Amino acid sequence: MNESMPSFSFKQTAAHLFLIGFIALVTVPFFLVLSASFRAGHFAPNQLIPEQVSTEHWRFVLGLPFEEIADPATGETRTVRAAVPPLRWLWNSVKVSVTASLGILLLSGTAAYAFARMRFAGKEPILKGLLILQMFPLVLALVAFYVILDFLGGWLPALGLNTHPGLILIYLGGISLFIWMIKGYFETIPPSMEESAAIDGATPFQTFWRILLPISAPIFAVVFILSFIGYMSEYPVASVVLQTSDQWTLAVGAHSFLYEQEKLWGRFAALAVLSGVPITVIFLLCQRWVVSGLAAGGIKE
Repeated sequence: MNESMPSFSFKQTAAHLFLIGFIALVTVPFFLVLSASFRAGHFAPNQLIPEQVSTEHWRFVLGLPFEEIADPATGETRTVRAAVPPLRWLWNSVKVSVTASLGILLLSGTAAYAFARMRFAGKEPILKGLLILQMFPLVLALVAFYVILDFLGGWLPALGLNTHPGLILIYLGGISLFIWMIKGYFETIPPSMEESAAIDGATPFQTFWRILLPISAPIFAVVFILSFIGYMSEYPVASVVLQTSDQWTLAVGAHSFLYEQEKLWGRFAALAVLSGVPITVIFLLCQRWVVSGLAAGGIKE
């Protein structure tokens, strides 16, 4: 027994070292960005502890005016304030992401129920077609999105270019993967429960709403979180659709600080940290369903 102790100790030490290294690999980039947001001047994230601590970047991001030295020789100062408060970009991102994610739940949930429980002609080809379409990123259709929204804007200005409903409409097209995820979860739920409800006179919609939906809360939480995170950080489509700074989302607004001539890393870092706040809040609210939604099925017979 004593001979096995060194081996066990070595394995335990190696496991701890691996976990410590992995945690450092994940957390060090975050602390570099956090440090850059509190560092005076606009320097790329390269220090864990800033040499000179300043809140100027956070004041700018939060829409608070602050004094900045305009001429070091004379000591002349100027008041700096964002033309469009970055908090508005944060609100735009949260509004678009939450609305699009709720729309994803509605469309993908009902579609997945039809594919999992109903029989109709062409079901398998449609499922395979959705899977193939999901392999192509939205970026490939940027020109098509622009043309479609430009045309819709002529008839329905609220769904045209430079509108949040127009951007949400495009985001709702990315439901193929979520249909497959929810469909797979529905198929782990025994249909006997729904058959019993049908015998009692429940319609298919009542069965879906009162029986299948409450049981499937974990997978819906997972889909909501995944879509919310994706839309909060989405840049290519939003940068094409949203054309004025007051309509920008946080990703588009943050990218505006990285000019070709000058890169405002401090403000960019502060916005990057700020963007993690709503994602963290949503995850904490839904975490009780996330693990079961990712790792388990619905219910067994």
